[in-house]
Amino acid sequence: MLDPVKAGDIAPDPISADLAGGVLTVDLGALCDNWRTMRAASGAAECSAVVKANAYGTGQGPAVKALRAAGCRTFFVAHPHEAFLARAAAPDATVYVLNGLPPGAGRRLASAGVQPVLGSLHELAEWRREAGDAPAALHIDTGMERLGLTAREAAGAAAQGVGQISLVMSHFVASEEPDNSLNDRQIARFTELSALFPGVRKSLANSSGIWLPQAPHFDLTRPGYGLYGGNPTPNLHPARPNPMRPVVRLEARILQLRDIAPDDTVGYNARWRASGQRRIATLSAGYADGVLRSASVRNTGAPQTHTRPHTGGAALVAGVLCPFAGNISMDLLAVDVTGVPRDAVQAGDMVTLIGDGLNVDEVAARCGTIGYETLTSLGQRYARHYVGAA
Repeated sequence: MLDPVKAGDIAPDPISADLAGGVLTVDLGALCDNWRTMRAASGAAECSAVVKANAYGTGQGPAVKALRAAGCRTFFVAHPHEAFLARAAAPDATVYVLNGLPPGAGRRLASAGVQPVLGSLHELAEWRREAGDAPAALHIDTGMERLGLTAREAAGAAAQGVGQISLVMSHFVASEEPDNSLNDRQIARFTELSALFPGVRKSLANSSGIWLPQAPHFDLTRPGYGLYGGNPTPNLHPARPNPMRPVVRLEARILQLRDIAPDDTVGYNARWRASGQRRIATLSAGYADGVLRSASVRNTGAPQTHTRPHTGGAALVAGVLCPFAGNISMDLLAVDVTGVPRDAVQAGDMVTLIGDGLNVDEVAARCGTIGYETLTSLGQRYARHYVGAA
């Protein structure tokens, strides 16, 4: 008969660094500095913070508390449960739910002081019926064709009266592309349609939108990705350095080192073959931890099937950039560390997956994706370490 599980036998929470396969360090001071940079770039507009998807993978509670201490007073999330968590972390803040009003949720959101971003006439009618005079935001579609009232619906709603609307907003399609003509069309359309709601605050600019030469700041800006270190100005001409400070650092532990012979293969399906004597480090991280499988490096067998060209993942090992080797598996990944001096690396060492020269945009590009996916895929098995302050 098995002995009953005792409380002391259960793994501690949070995860301790000595037991974890990797360590995720979040610099809250850098996060707040990035918000201040966005606030300064927003001109006279209020600068809010988008903290959806667990604050882009960094941890919503710590992020909201730090940003609130730095002076942020308005937050945007995607789902109601995220809004309730944000309200708990910043009880005096204004919290908007970007994904709108779930059916039957009006009274609960209103009682919690949470404001849905109403994106349809049906949601608008339900909110007025269930929440009375409680304020909400109104989303007008200016080109995304995703959520929001059409131009005709917005005009009709304005003519009939929409109740207590605290904010009218829309969303850029391609603000990271400053030369895209869609930006001018959306700014003009939003300016025209938002004027149907006189006296109501207006919001259009996300992280990249804040930096557009048209300065479409209106009354409130909504930075998200840039707050967490992503480059909001990737396509400016001439090119300029990323104005944001890095926020995330990710390190993984080497479990084992081995020397392999020419023609030996590494990983599932034998998609990587050694071209000569190689040294392989196996790390305690995989796609279950957010190391995207598209970062796999293959040099044999079936070709890579991805819509965007990329070079594959890499890690910084003792300061040397080393490519991944073979298919990434659920809990493990292999790195070719042949170029690292043998006495500079050993089992148990931590290597860098995000940080230093491997910023989040570079890591994403190597995977054929965007930094948004890299950040929001960060797994829950890392030991999380928060540094810095507002």
